[in-house]
Amino acid sequence: MKIWSPTIPAEGTIPKKYVMRTIGGKNLSPPLKWEGVPAEARSLVLVCVDTHPVARNWIHWVVINLPPETLELPEGASGKDLPAGARELVNSYGFSGWGGPQPPQGTGPHPYHFILYALDVERVELPERPSFAEIERYLKDHILAKASFTAYYER
Repeated sequence: MKIWSPTIPAEGTIPKKYVMRTIGGKNLSPPLKWEGVPAEARSLVLVCVDTHPVARNWIHWVVINLPPETLELPEGASGKDLPAGARELVNSYGFSGWGGPQPPQGTGPHPYHFILYALDVERVELPERPSFAEIERYLKDHILAKASFTAYYER
């Protein structure tokens, strides 16, 4: 399985339009594409997490119960253009949906990991505002495949 963004190069810099409005962005969720989902997958989960030591696994986006036949999310899908059945959970900012990068100034480049999980269950039941540890703990026994890419943002 493979995941990528047509507008964010792997190991590259996240464009400004995807960062929080408070630092000059538009807070648009980036377009994402994937391939190679196992035929036996019953659902997908998408997570974006900042693992920088200052961020301490800050959750930027969690989308659960994506239908396994889904192959992409268009730019700006958060909050308005998700496949039927998919649901966004509350991010570390405290609201549902995509919360773009907004790292503290002077803390260097922050890594944003976009992770796609193919699961053997149709529905995922997570807390409304899960930590990354809770996500991983719940999903670990249901993962058929996992793919990720990392991009960076710095202020």
